Order: sequence, then structure tokens, then C-alpha cells
Amino acid sequence: MIGNIYVITAISVIGGGLFGFDISSMSAILGTKQYKCYFNQGPHGPGFDGESDCSGPRSDVQGGITASMPGGSFLGAIASGFLSDIWGRKTSIQIGCIIWCIGSILVCASQNIGMLVVGRFINGIAVGICSAQVPVYVSELAPPSKRGRVVGAQQWAITWGILIMFYISYGCSYINGVAAFRVPWGLQMLPAIGLYFGLIFLPESPRWLAKKDRWDDCHSVLALVHSKGDMNAPFVLLELSEIREMVEFERANRDASFLELFKPKMLNRLHIGVFTQIWSQLTGMNVMMYYITYVFGMAGLSGDTNLIASSIQYVINVGMTIFALVYIDRWGRRLPLLIGATLMATWMYANAGLMATYGSPAPPGGVDHVAEESWQIKGAPARAVIACTYLFVASFAPTWGPVSWIYPPELFPLRLRGKAVAITTCSNWIFNFALSYFVPPAFVNIQWKVYIIFGVFCTTMAIHVFFMFPETSGKTLEEVEQMFEHHIPAWKTKVEFQKIRRAEGGEIDDKEAAMRRQESPVRMEATEGKGS
Repeated sequence: MIGNIYVITAISVIGGGLFGFDISSMSAILGTKQYKCYFNQGPHGPGFDGESDCSGPRSDVQGGITASMPGGSFLGAIASGFLSDIWGRKTSIQIGCIIWCIGSILVCASQNIGMLVVGRFINGIAVGICSAQVPVYVSELAPPSKRGRVVGAQQWAITWGILIMFYISYGCSYINGVAAFRVPWGLQMLPAIGLYFGLIFLPESPRWLAKKDRWDDCHSVLALVHSKGDMNAPFVLLELSEIREMVEFERANRDASFLELFKPKMLNRLHIGVFTQIWSQLTGMNVMMYYITYVFGMAGLSGDTNLIASSIQYVINVGMTIFALVYIDRWGRRLPLLIGATLMATWMYANAGLMATYGSPAPPGGVDHVAEESWQIKGAPARAVIACTYLFVASFAPTWGPVSWIYPPELFPLRLRGKAVAITTCSNWIFNFALSYFVPPAFVNIQWKVYIIFGVFCTTMAIHVFFMFPETSGKTLEEVEQMFEHHIPAWKTKVEFQKIRRAEGGEIDDKEAAMRRQESPVRMEATEGKGS
């Protein structure tokens, strides 16, 4: 059984890569002649003879095709909470792998738009399961000082999936005929197959094992991951003790259900987790990923030039996410969210100003036949729009990208974590669905004002984070519970990275261990109950 947390992470976050594969397999293909002619709904006849000028699906239909995947992900994320609590984190992710392969087969074999939508919807179910449960699985295995880094690797895997599949799709665009899009859509099954078999060699979540009264297995996994198999390591024994107290207290006092998430003690946490995922979508980042060829088409780029320029933002996305993997546990959660939202608002407003000042309506037929009507901008202002788009991606990648996956699993107690993260991830996918459907018609109807809308969202989320989002970095999952029980204002919470590093390194004496146990949320709540 593999015990190295980085190897465990590298295998498990392939589940995030599936989402990345889906994003770029659509964004790189929807502008190609082969795709537009095969799924054509415009005035031009289909054909692959190099002369037909096909406009592809209508803008609203293309929005539906793109949105079918996040629509399925919403359903998959809901189901993932039940799957994870019953069969475990590992098995639920493996179920997602099987569903992904089924969906990919349908997408690859699509004969019409309806079949393509159904295949992408099934793919979405798989992505919903994996995107909800991979962060839970990794966060429950990781030492607190590395939790942000390894859970943030989910976002890095998404960026790699986007980049790899984009270049595969770009290379396949030179193939004549339907193989140009069927080959990349078929190849996206391979990472799911690798993930399924790789999970066989990984341990189950120790907290899920504890919940099922498999205490010996829980102890063994904690020792394997945190102390190279030393069952008597101080941090392992302390962690086991805290998990045991939490499980016994939860079992004695309440039953876990979705309804409990909406009770007063949990509602604030649920609101924070849900809005973390909602705001990550309302930044506009996934819109940039899905429809970047539209945006750069407005800036006058076409054909290979457009695809290559689009791929640069995917490289930026991969590179800038590395900073989060290295430093996110030192930076914490609040600071990256605040800085990221502020910078992204700046670039959105800048693009809106450039488009409004120097742009003009596109000619009939749109820019590069991307939309029925659109907006265009040329010359130096067009290059400035491209630069601001790259800066926007560079601002999102080390901030909201990884933190939106790291943060929600840290907010909830064990008994509710699987169900709670399922709900927060659902909110991500329902907004992903809405935006995927909304953006193509929006570029047609309100043109550059789309940037104003996302700029306002980014401004609002910065204010929301400052007042409502507490710091969870440098705390065990049990200590986070204590923080919420004390109702500490969000702006007064801080990163405690060095303290948790000392504890993991065995630099914890009996006095500190006793103090931590005395301050545990289990004992505190029991004491408060006696005094009331």
C-alpha cells in the first residue's frame, strides 16, 4: 500500500484532470471546420472538401452542448455524497471512472447533436463525483501542513488536463474528416482507466474508516501516511485520539443528514462553502477556458493563430498554479482569495473599457463565423485585450483556482463532510452550467458588457471574503471545528502554519497535547452543555 502523500495525491487528482480534458476537448474543437460542418445548423451545407463554409451549431445550441457536461456534474456531485458515505472515498471515485468511460464512448461515437449532449451529460456525472470526492479523500489523508498543497493539486491536475487535451485536439485538427474530433474524444478515456487501477494501491481515508469502526485500519493508515508506519509516533496518536473523540461525540449526539447542514450551527459554514464554489465560477475563468477562441476571435485572431494564442493561457494556467502548490499553506486561504478577486476585477474592467472605447460591432456573420453577431477590436487595443486576458488567468491560477477546492472540505465535521462537499460542488456545477449556456448568446446580445458583469462579481466576492471567510490553514480538521464553535470573526483568524509543522515533527509535549485535547470541540461542547 502506498503511503507517500505526494504519490497518493498524484494518482487521485487525475480525477480533476478529467474535467480539464473535457474543457479543452470542447474549446479546441468547436472552432474547427470538421466540427462545425458535421454538427452544422447554419445556412451552409455540410462537407469536408475544403470548400464548404459551415457555421456550426447555433450559439444557443452550442451553449447547450457545452452546458450538458456541468449539468451532469451537478447530478454527479449530489450522488457523490451518498456513494462516498456508504462505500468510501476510493470506491466512489472508481465508480466515477467507470461512468466517465461510458460517457466518452458515446461522445466519441456521436452521430448527431443529441447523442453528443447525452454523452457529455454522462461524462459530467463522472466529473461531478470525482470533483466532489477527490478533495475530501486527499484532505482526510494529508497532514495539516500539507493539506492545502495536496488538495490544491486537484486544480493543477485540471490545468494539466486542459493543456494536454488542447494540444492533442489541436494536432488532431489537421486530420481530415470526423476523426479530427473523434480521436481526442476517445483518448480522454485513458486517464480514467489509469485512475481506476491506480486507486487500488492507495489507502482508504482514515476518517471514513473510523466512521465505520475500523479503528485498527484507521490507526494503520495514519501511521503509514504521517510517520512512515510508526504506530506510536506522537502526532499519529494525538490525531487518532482526536478522531476517536470526534466520532464518538458525533455518534452519541446526532445523526448526519443533509438537513443538519441547514440548521443554525452549520448554515454559516454551508453558506461559506457554497459561495466559495459559486464565486469561483462567477470570476469568469471557466468561461475564458471554454470560449477563449470566441474572445480571441473578437480580437482579430483566426485559424491556427487563434488556437496557438489560446493555448498560451493554458500554459500560464499550469505554470502559475505551481506557486499555490508551494506556498498556499503559508499564504493561507483568505489572502489569496482577496488578492485574486481584486486583480481579476481589474483585468475584467480593463477589457470592458478597451472593448467599449476601441471596439465596434462585427459584420454580419460574426467574427471568423464564430457567432451570428459579435464585437470586434483591432490593432494595439486588441493586443491589450489579449494581454489582460493572460493577466486574468495568471491572477486566477494561484488563488481562486486551487483554494476553491481546498477550502470547502476543511469547513465541515467528519459526519457531514462527504454530504457537505457534495452540496458545495453542486453549486459549482449548476453555475458552470448556467454560464456555459449564457455566454455564447451574451457575446451576441450584450457584447463587451459581459466583462462588466464579471468585474462586478469579482468586486463583490472580495468584500464577501473579507467579512465572512475565516482562515483554516495550519489547523487540523478538528481544530477548524473548534474555531467555528467559538464564533471567531473571519477577519480575526490567522494562519498557524509553524505551530502545526512543529506538531507534525513530533515537537509536541504532554502539556500541549493535553491542552489541545482540553480545547477540542468535543470537550468544549460537552462542557457548555453541562453549564447551560
